[in-house]
Amino acid sequence: MSQKPTTPLLDTVDLPVDLRKLGKEQLRQLSDELRDEVIDAVGSTGGHLGSGLGVVELTVAIHYVFDTPTDRLVWDVGHQCYPHKILTGRRDRIRTLRQGGGLSGFTKRTESEYDPFGAAHSSTSISAALGFAMANKMQGRKGRGIAVIGDGAMSAGMAYEAMNNAEQAGNRLVVILNDNDMSIAPPVGGLSAYLARMVSSSEYLGLRSLASKVVRKMSKRVHSSLEKA
Repeated sequence: MSQKPTTPLLDTVDLPVDLRKLGKEQLRQLSDELRDEVIDAVGSTGGHLGSGLGVVELTVAIHYVFDTPTDRLVWDVGHQCYPHKILTGRRDRIRTLRQGGGLSGFTKRTESEYDPFGAAHSSTSISAALGFAMANKMQGRKGRGIAVIGDGAMSAGMAYEAMNNAEQAGNRLVVILNDNDMSIAPPVGGLSAYLARMVSSSEYLGLRSLASKVVRKMSKRVHSSLEKA
């Protein structure tokens, strides 16, 4: 039996509220330890390894910046939710993933308040997050709806329909596009081609480099603004 990875920093994080107590300089180490934990757990139980590893840093960043579960986080499809489950009070059961009586391989509402929407089919996340955002707005409650969606799922009509209605939620809806060029079949269509051209253009790369330099110099101010946004 393989030895479990050494994770001293991750051991101090049971819930996102614990994560938010860490300094920004500790997040890289936490991400590395979280990645090791996902690899070890999936090595024991089987599951979707690549999709989870691809969002380790993103998962840490979302729970660090946003006020989950008040801010409702919706993962499209849900294959990538393993790091999310570890950071939301389910690490002690992560090695029961996809086993009888164990954790679901997807987000599941009956498992945790951090899983507000049960996912499995693609392209539903924006509609769900929009619903949470609108409900909070109408009832005068705090909280955003946050959708994390891949470029493959973004090409479906349901995602466009939700985006068409997104204006009603104002700044309460956040859509994060995980443009990783990964899906069951190669993404096709005008949006996929446009995104590919955009991220490889000299204008985009130059702007990205400039933004990186500015953020490094203004990191404290930027982080403070994100928390207030």
